[in-house]
Amino acid sequence: MSELFDAVDALIASRSPLPPPAERKRLRQAHGLTLDEVAAALQVRRATVSGWEAGKTEPRPPERDAYARMLKQLAQLYPAGAPVPPEDTAIPETPAVAAAPAPSAVEPAQACTAPLGPAAEPANTALRPAAPVPRPAATSRPTSRRPAAKATPASTPAGGADARFENGPLAVVDVDADGQALAYCVGGLVLDVPAKSLPSLVEWTLREGRFGQPKLSGPGKDADPLIVLTEVACEYYGLPITLTKEERLAGRLPEGHKVIKQLTRAHWQLTKRGFGPWARIYRPAQGSDRSCVQLCIPSWDALDTRHWADAAQLPAADLARLLGTYAARVMTPRGSTAVTGLELMTALHPPTRASEPDADGRRHSERNPGSLGKDPVDCAPCEAPDGHPLLADLPRFHQRTPEEVLVEEAYDWARPLTDAECLRPHLVGIDVNMAFAAGANGLTVGLGAPTHVKNPVFDAKLPGSWLVDLSHVDLSRVKLAKDKWAQLDGELLPSPFTPKGERPTGPAWYATPTVAYAVELGYDVRPIEAYVRHDNGRYLDAWYNRLRDAYLATMADLGVHADLSPEEFLKAMDGYRQRDPQLAVVVSAIKATVKGGIGKLRERPRGEGWKPGQPWRALARPTWRPDIRAAVISRARINMHRKIVKHAAFTGQYPVAVLSDCAVYASDGPSPLDFLPYRDGKPLPGGFKLGINPGLVKHEGTQSVLWGEGVREQFNAPELNLARYIKDGTVTDVDNGE
Repeated sequence: MSELFDAVDALIASRSPLPPPAERKRLRQAHGLTLDEVAAALQVRRATVSGWEAGKTEPRPPERDAYARMLKQLAQLYPAGAPVPPEDTAIPETPAVAAAPAPSAVEPAQACTAPLGPAAEPANTALRPAAPVPRPAATSRPTSRRPAAKATPASTPAGGADARFENGPLAVVDVDADGQALAYCVGGLVLDVPAKSLPSLVEWTLREGRFGQPKLSGPGKDADPLIVLTEVACEYYGLPITLTKEERLAGRLPEGHKVIKQLTRAHWQLTKRGFGPWARIYRPAQGSDRSCVQLCIPSWDALDTRHWADAAQLPAADLARLLGTYAARVMTPRGSTAVTGLELMTALHPPTRASEPDADGRRHSERNPGSLGKDPVDCAPCEAPDGHPLLADLPRFHQRTPEEVLVEEAYDWARPLTDAECLRPHLVGIDVNMAFAAGANGLTVGLGAPTHVKNPVFDAKLPGSWLVDLSHVDLSRVKLAKDKWAQLDGELLPSPFTPKGERPTGPAWYATPTVAYAVELGYDVRPIEAYVRHDNGRYLDAWYNRLRDAYLATMADLGVHADLSPEEFLKAMDGYRQRDPQLAVVVSAIKATVKGGIGKLRERPRGEGWKPGQPWRALARPTWRPDIRAAVISRARINMHRKIVKHAAFTGQYPVAVLSDCAVYASDGPSPLDFLPYRDGKPLPGGFKLGINPGLVKHEGTQSVLWGEGVREQFNAPELNLARYIKDGTVTDVDNGE
């Protein structure tokens, strides 16, 4: 009888009433819960809970009953019409202090949605006391002024208020005409800075500034405060405005500089990289208490113009807003965008955590599951770049063949136009949004050291590097689906197995996604040997989610939303950067964080007297993982090729050039809609789709066929990669192979 009762209970639970999707999200946010916390409690994926809140899917037993129970209890605590919690409310226009930047591990900052406003004039200096402000005690609040400009949600990080970081993650320190140092914070807040020297500025930042950012993961660490020094502030604190040629080459000030001596006398230390554009000043941690400040000096080229445009020339208040928006949505910058991209991986998956109490009630440090751990691991010999210590025994100037080295790089392929394509008037480029981020999404990567195996059976679920002959894969006949094959013109397609699009001629090393694609196309593979990683996981998922949410939120601020129709999307993308140039810089920095973070996984030597065969500094990091970089790039390239094949099979159109995430097609019209096969507003399944989400495509640029043939003839380069120049038609740095 009890079994019957259990069956009836399960049947009732399968129809547990649930509130509408929007109410589900409201209740979760009202209690300050993140998607990850709910997913962990219900033992489902984060994307599953997100789908329930979006109304795309509905929970099934047994999770449905537990989910309904949670929502019922939350509804009793937060009835309809109750005030919205801080993370989803607009920041007051003139707050006394800025809110703390505490978005959850992978949750976007919900309130950071309005465009950055123009900078206002500095606060009236009469608001500052006429007499010098005495230095407050360590427990007092810093002297504040009225906001220098109207606080906007985009520039004021959101999240649960944390008194430790009530003034935000960072401050831009400038000096006014009266010689008073001022700290411009996020949200428009301006603080008087009593510090007259750099050591005292560090002390003030840690004791009274209340800067920083809560940790992004449970076992992680809070972000250290970031202080940005303007040119005037550099002079004020005894630093040069710019570095000399020798200092730029060294990347730091000389050890004997007076400011470094001041720091040493005050018992502050610098990291091994010294006092450079991104200096870290610290004292050894006392238990769990950290004493560390990150400095950023834009006039020393700390903000690379390729990624941050002219951010270094912005007024202090505007720079604080720009960097504050990036910090709230990504993380507090730790260096270049590449360094920050790598640090974000570690912040979301800290290497260690506290163990459960032992018999004596003590906890110990242990490896955090799903992380790379705290110790570096050796790569496989085929994954090692030239000069690596694993290759020290190779003869000098030895050129490794595909049978010796793994080469997974982005596409750089082009071909001559056919006669039919020459008769079409336009060349249209389409670009995949956040292609490498999309390649990282859901990717299983190795977490530990590789295992060498001979004659293995290929396993698409096992990350690693495989030596296999794929020269038999014929692109003129490929498998599109189960028992469905397509006949294509293989001569007009790039090979998916080499960056240059050339068909392989024999065995070569490939990452798992590349070999899995050969199987997907309908061909057998027989690996000769492999280096596989049995300890693996989806290490980059949280990293992808964080950067995706940051990108989508910022693009939405610029008027480009994820739910636009193809026509609306193309219109919204037209001139979106001019709507708010500062937010456009944030978009560029987010995209650079993706590419740079992936690139840092295989960082090469950077001078320092390195010689081939010797280890270099980056090898000491557990995040030096060329195999993960190879897997991400492999998957991004395969994703592009899969869309190209689907498009060719359905339309008979082939790309004339592919460069990384950009493909160029000959078209009868100037718009992507003139050749992308939309029907009733719906794209080809598995093909190119217009939209802002990572993996979807946008319009890169349009030029005439006459332009393309003209530049190829002008530079005597029949296969010049037109995708490199399709955006604005300007042709530079042509390499015709001579």
